[in-house]
Amino acid sequence: MIMKSRLLRYGRRLLKGAALACCASLLVASKAPSLLEQVKASGKLVVLSQNGPTTYYEDANGNYTGFEYGMLRAFARELGVKLEIRDVHDLSHLFQELGDPESDAHLAAAGLTVTPERRDQVRFAPSYFEIRQQVIYRLGESRPRSVADLAGKNIAVIAGSAHAEQLRKLSHRYEDLRWEEISDVDAMELVEMVNEGKYHYAIVDSNAYAVHRGLYPNTHIAFNLTQFQPVSWAFPRSNDDTLYRAARNFMLRANTGGLVAELRELYFGHVSKMNVGGAQTFAQLTRNRLPKWREELQKAADKYDLDWELLAALSYQESHWNPRAKSPTGVRGLMMLTRTTAREMGVNRLDPVESIDGGARYFLQVRDKIPERIREPDRTWMALAAYNVGYGHLEDARILTQQMGGNADRWSDVREHLPLLAKRQYYKHLKHGYARGWEPVTYVQNIRHYQALLTWSSRIEEQRLAAAAANGDSEALADAPAAEASGSAPAL
Repeated sequence: MIMKSRLLRYGRRLLKGAALACCASLLVASKAPSLLEQVKASGKLVVLSQNGPTTYYEDANGNYTGFEYGMLRAFARELGVKLEIRDVHDLSHLFQELGDPESDAHLAAAGLTVTPERRDQVRFAPSYFEIRQQVIYRLGESRPRSVADLAGKNIAVIAGSAHAEQLRKLSHRYEDLRWEEISDVDAMELVEMVNEGKYHYAIVDSNAYAVHRGLYPNTHIAFNLTQFQPVSWAFPRSNDDTLYRAARNFMLRANTGGLVAELRELYFGHVSKMNVGGAQTFAQLTRNRLPKWREELQKAADKYDLDWELLAALSYQESHWNPRAKSPTGVRGLMMLTRTTAREMGVNRLDPVESIDGGARYFLQVRDKIPERIREPDRTWMALAAYNVGYGHLEDARILTQQMGGNADRWSDVREHLPLLAKRQYYKHLKHGYARGWEPVTYVQNIRHYQALLTWSSRIEEQRLAAAAANGDSEALADAPAAEASGSAPAL
């Protein structure tokens, strides 16, 4: 009996142990998934950002591009999920939403400077970029050399920015500092305000000013308000750091593996190369390069019922008639086609003959989208603008033109409104968002100028040959093929 009792007690202990083990197993099985697991299960990474030139924007093909976008897309691909970007117009709102427990945003990536004040609100991943805060002033005005020189002057900064934080710190030492925090603007608009004399100074990030400085030649850097400061992604403070650790590891690899350097060159390396070239360069290349491609340009123009001078001017603007040309953004060839466009046109963009044909057909494709009621030459000018910036952005500019009382079917009116696509107060209401709207304006203006010079040159050559034939000048006629092939331009 004693033995039996002991066996019963032992059996009960075994059953209790098994039950406890089963409960523990069930608890483990029912454990809530980590944030990283939730992101992967949902299939998307939700990121708060600000649409703009140093973060993300639409390219000419209607696809997102930009430095932050390139980084985020690579991270999303590594996680095996889709990227969802939500535009937040105000930096203070961005941090508020990121810290809201009810928000489904996973991180914020908007060129955010890492500061002690922000570290109290969020957790930053390793830095991938460094900027300096710079004081911008108007040339012709007295240049400030130090913070003391800013006292008593009107200074413009973006609301909720690290620049405002810096000024608040400095105001403890310099009591006469005055500044205005402006909401719903970007760095470009602040620089424009200084350019127009609305403010004495503005404080912007060094990379943002480098992108915009060519637009406002009357502005310049007065001095650096700070030393280099790190820029990175921000994450909500949470006990679950699984997604943060995944981002941290990604960022470390991106810094050491070359991704960051590649994207920096792609989106900021061209800043100092914005000059298209002067008249002397055009005249020289018209004599030395154009003859190699003139016949093919004329064939394509005849085939698609275009003026060959327009096609030649377009190809000069794109590549300076260099079949091996390659831009920092990856477009290549004589007509500087993207890989996507070349594929759609069925051409090898590195073959100059195919590039010319593909470029001509793509231009016609874009022009066919322009409403037929728009008369020439406005239709062509708008098509050129769309060729450069994308049809969606052109339509945004036309809508904006109409809303502001202009004629959306007239290029001169649309041209005045295209640069507004780079201003937050306008592009936040438009379907396709931010665009470097000043570029298609310059682009079209340049092509019109080049086309006029080529047309003038051709007409002069035709008149010269006609006069030689009428006068029986056999020597001039004998030289005609070489002269015609040379495409020589008048001295510029």
